[in-house]
This record gives sequence, C-alpha cells and structure tokens, in this order.
Amino acid sequence: MITVGCVATLLFFGGWTSPFGSLLPAFGGIFLQAIVPVFWFVFKVFCFLFLYIWVRGTLPRLRYDQLMGFGWKFLMPLAIANILATSLWLALRSA
Repeated sequence: MITVGCVATLLFFGGWTSPFGSLLPAFGGIFLQAIVPVFWFVFKVFCFLFLYIWVRGTLPRLRYDQLMGFGWKFLMPLAIANILATSLWLALRSA
C-alpha cells in the first residue's frame, strides 16, 4: 500500500511540490528548503493511504465472479462505445 501511495503521489498528486505553488514565500536555509519537499511528499502519501484504507474499510468486498460480470457486461460495452464515439468524432471533425 505504501508503494502504491508513493507511485500515485508521484503520478497524480504532484510529487514533492507544494500544493500551494509559489504562494508561500521561500524561507529558511538550505536544510529547510531540502526538508519541505520531503514533508509534502510524505504528507501526500499519508493522505492517499488514509483514503485507501477508508475506502477499503467502508465498501463491501466484491466476489471475483461479480467483478468479472461487471467488467464484461458493463465496462466492455462502455469501452467499445467510447472507441466508436471517439473515432466518429475524429472522422467528422477532419471532414
């Protein structure tokens, strides 16, 4: 779970950058400027882990056959419809 939290933080949550961007002034010495990105990264990982554990604890577990049925009966037709709609949109847009 920690590894998934680290990868999700790097890919989707901005990694070690501050969520406030450059709104906060740069303060402190080199040591503090090296520690602040580590703090933001660890904070984002802990937020993801909290969300992950919360969702896992509150939602019911699905059986494997239910999950496969959902994938084949709902997600596969939805994906095919998405591909067809996108190709139709691109074909009509270029014409």
